[in-house]
Amino acid sequence: MFGNENESAKRMEFPDRLIPGTLRRRYQRFLADVVLEDGTPVTAHCPNTGSMIGCCTPGSRVWLSPSRDPRRRTRFTWELVELAEGVLVGVNTGRSNALVREAIEAGMLPALQRYPVIRAEARVPDTRSRLDFRLSTMDGAGACFVEVKNVTAAVEGGVALFPDAVSVRGTRHLREMGKLVERGVPAVLVFAVQRADVREVRPADEIDPDYGTALREVIGKGVVVEALRASVSQQGIRLDARIPVACP
Repeated sequence: MFGNENESAKRMEFPDRLIPGTLRRRYQRFLADVVLEDGTPVTAHCPNTGSMIGCCTPGSRVWLSPSRDPRRRTRFTWELVELAEGVLVGVNTGRSNALVREAIEAGMLPALQRYPVIRAEARVPDTRSRLDFRLSTMDGAGACFVEVKNVTAAVEGGVALFPDAVSVRGTRHLREMGKLVERGVPAVLVFAVQRADVREVRPADEIDPDYGTALREVIGKGVVVEALRASVSQQGIRLDARIPVACP
């Protein structure tokens, strides 16, 4: 069912050298106070809307990318955090779509290999919603919708969890994907796991039971659910292994 462990997309390289520091606090969802190695305090943009369970402990070692936009309010973006076990986690959810696109183009997802044309931010027919990708054949005769979810939370035993906070939007997207499949349009959900220390993904039923219920429902309807695990370093991130999605 799952691909060879040697399958991988090319590594997404950070365009600039990451700057290390120590996390003081994450607050107002999109902000993080960090002390750089030279003692300079900075406020960084936190590109993650979740609760970041286990990934925002004060005192953690973090890495920031510098902004090239002089008009930006914050000069830095929080990219990585090192957990107590020495594991690096990519916290920038804005990276996940590019990572999954590279994985699709590298052939890591067999269900999508027959769709060479990829269009981002595709509107779902008869709705106001958009999913992350619409894939199609060269002649346009076939199409498939893909939604990407970034995963950072994990518990003991190598189990990654999604979501890490109640996700009404995520549940709505699941149900829309289920409706697509009922109409004969393939739909694929891809969990992009930006950490290398997990072996499977499960729905976080204790955090968002509605999401877990919807996930099981759409799997029963025929929505394909995949998970890709990443190797994370200070130089870049690569999705390099397919892992199971378990819904006990």
